[in-house]
Amino acid sequence: MTATSADELKRAAAEAAARRVVSGMLVGLGTGSTAIHAVPCLAERLKTGDLKDIRAIPTSFQSQMLARQLGIPLVDLDEVDHIDIAIDGADEVAPDLTLIKGAGAAHTREKIIAALADDFSVVVDETKLVDRLGSKMPVPVEVLPFAVGPVTRAIQRLGGEPTLRMAVKKAGPVVTDQGNLVIDARFGQIPDPALLERELKMIPGTLENGLFVGLARRVFVATSVQGVPTVREILPPGKR
Repeated sequence: MTATSADELKRAAAEAAARRVVSGMLVGLGTGSTAIHAVPCLAERLKTGDLKDIRAIPTSFQSQMLARQLGIPLVDLDEVDHIDIAIDGADEVAPDLTLIKGAGAAHTREKIIAALADDFSVVVDETKLVDRLGSKMPVPVEVLPFAVGPVTRAIQRLGGEPTLRMAVKKAGPVVTDQGNLVIDARFGQIPDPALLERELKMIPGTLENGLFVGLARRVFVATSVQGVPTVREILPPGKR
């Protein structure tokens, strides 16, 4: 898959989810190379009059800046008690729609928005589908800088292999939008994501982790069929 075709697939999945948005909705705007494609799609629909009176809540500075640039009205969480639809990507998607998120270090805000959404729609290309979470990706854990040492040791006691995530274009570690650090904890295939999510949450000094259990309402998966991006929708077991 070339970089161009990969981007086309990501755009196709994001635009499929963005078409679920109707006038008057409050929309959670996701982060990352796939979900960010929903923002210009929504902006274009506003511009043409296909959408009216939508408001949005971004999950990161990335989505916030792009939404402002394109003229999508933004609100704060303090102003709302629920979100109609949130559109975001994922790093791994299991058959039961449990997810690993956080490659972009925005999983804390993303999980807050997903939990408030009536419809949390996930957008991915087919490479993100796995038989079991942990097959390819570690679990990101946002941690207070003060607590990196004890959290690292606690993750090891849970059977994980923790690594402090380092920045690519700057010296030092990745810093989240909250001013915290990220430990990537590799567990291999995870037999019980819900249990591991709870265990990681119980470690003092952690803020949030990238296991999303019971939150996704649907997943839009883009694949290439004879060179043309094609999107299918996956629903949770029992609703298919």
